[in-house]
Amino acid sequence: MLLLVLMVHAQQAVRISNKEEQHIFTYHEIDVLEDSTARMRFEQLDTAAFGINTTGTPQTHRPAAAYWYRIKIHHDTSVKQSFLLEFFDQTIDAISAYVPDKNGRYDSVQLGDSRPFKQRLFNHKNFELNIHNDSTRDLVYYFRVQSSQTADIIIVLRTVHKFIGYALDEYFSFGIFYGMILIFSFYNLIMFIAMRQRQYLWYILYILSVGLFEMSTDGIAYQYLWPRSPRFNQYGFALPLMGMSIFALLFTRALLYVKARAPRLNRVISWVIGARVLLFAGAVCFAPQWLNYKFIDVVPLFLAFCTGIYIWLNGYRPARFFVLGYSFLFVGCVLKLLIMLGFTWLNSSIISYYSLGFCFVMEMFFLSFAIGDKLRLLKKKKELAHREIIKQMTLRAELKDSLNAELERQVQERTQELVDKNELIASQNEELSGANELLQQQAEEISRINALLQHDNEELQTSVKKVSRARVLSAQVDFEEFSRIYPDRDSCFEFLAQLKWKEAYACRKCRHDQYFAGHLPFSRRCTKCDYEESVMANTIFQNTKIPINKAFYMIFLIYTSKGKISSHKLATLLDIRQSTCWAYLNRVRTLMEERKKELRDAGDEGWSKLVL
Repeated sequence: MLLLVLMVHAQQAVRISNKEEQHIFTYHEIDVLEDSTARMRFEQLDTAAFGINTTGTPQTHRPAAAYWYRIKIHHDTSVKQSFLLEFFDQTIDAISAYVPDKNGRYDSVQLGDSRPFKQRLFNHKNFELNIHNDSTRDLVYYFRVQSSQTADIIIVLRTVHKFIGYALDEYFSFGIFYGMILIFSFYNLIMFIAMRQRQYLWYILYILSVGLFEMSTDGIAYQYLWPRSPRFNQYGFALPLMGMSIFALLFTRALLYVKARAPRLNRVISWVIGARVLLFAGAVCFAPQWLNYKFIDVVPLFLAFCTGIYIWLNGYRPARFFVLGYSFLFVGCVLKLLIMLGFTWLNSSIISYYSLGFCFVMEMFFLSFAIGDKLRLLKKKKELAHREIIKQMTLRAELKDSLNAELERQVQERTQELVDKNELIASQNEELSGANELLQQQAEEISRINALLQHDNEELQTSVKKVSRARVLSAQVDFEEFSRIYPDRDSCFEFLAQLKWKEAYACRKCRHDQYFAGHLPFSRRCTKCDYEESVMANTIFQNTKIPINKAFYMIFLIYTSKGKISSHKLATLLDIRQSTCWAYLNRVRTLMEERKKELRDAGDEGWSKLVL
């Protein structure tokens, strides 16, 4: 509880009255302060300069910054209703609300999707905050907002009575929307089981991805699917968003016969699918902030839209419903993209906020029409084919009668010829039997010789490999010949793994001796403390930025030349910067000097003792 006397500019106060049950704060009713360091405390706001909001809906653009918002409410004790403040955007990670009382003191209330769902005031997807209308005066409210995603700061003042009615209507609408998704999915699942066409499977996965994405952005998923895992809110939308793009393209390719009608577009679709999967994997493994670039998924959806237009213009009629459905989705995506790019005046109503969900519903309707139109076209073709088959069968029956008589005459003639030839064949069969016995003996001899050659070839390959390795380890060889022993990163990693743990594995943190494979190639993770050690950790190659097989060759050259090779020569041989070669050369020379006694009798394998 803090007692603050804060001077504010002529900010317009929102009055609590019996005439207005709901009010959305916009423009001059919200003051904004960006704290780029995210270290400013509430006590420092008395000296901070708030700016006037110039957009209908303020947004948080920088994940590393904290944003302070200030609103003024004129309380009136003559109004006998209960009021609350509500934040619409369910993706906000943390909200610190500072609520004043009639004595000028402030209570701090924590909200946001980074907190367990059960701690909310109401069992509702939005963030609600009670306010006390126990004095007639202007009171100033402060909110500190921080979010890893771009968040819309939509603040609404409404009565509890209005909130309950609105919440019931909203959840009823959600029930209709998600119920439609389940109905569409179940219907297409039945069609997939009956017809075994992949287009139904891709369509099911697509609309389920749409449903899960909408649940994640609406906050419904947090309420019903993972209420005890707030951390998953940062990633829950990313997987269905990727699924929407991939399954939309797969559905497009299957529905419109893109492989046959537009081979080039089919290849582009395959490239986009691969690129989207790689982007998702890279974001999850290396850069989670990439997951916030939702506008990237406009590219595959726009590709599907353009593919539908191309196929339609080339005469495939079912594509017209496909194009119409994607036109709605395209409009919704463009609206959201414009809002994201700063056209916040487009985000001034609940209709625009939920516009994408409405566009998804329209798209599902028209995509269903496209599937039905395709089935109607297939049925029509099947009926035409059936009539053509009947016609062909009639012609064949007439032709059969005329041919039978001719066939009977020819059969008699051929029968006599066959009788004559049977006698000749019998004599030839005797000669062939003798020849087959001879061929069988020859085949057995060839099999025996092949087995001997196979054995000799295996011994020869083993000898060549041993000789090559011995040659590499005992002579000055070029990088091409050295690469035959360590051709790629995996062979080098395998050598390092054998070298590091040839005695036994022991965790560097807890010394436990049991492990399982880690996430990186040839790494090992302790089964007790979960510490993962990469194969290059604690080796001379740790943190190296050059290819590992070139680093191997560099160590080998320095060792075999007893450290007398120059960094310029290394740079020429390996095509690496001279400064990098100089740093490695000095480091290896130092190790060779420190381990002089150990390397004295090491022989050809001595260079490997410089690794650990």
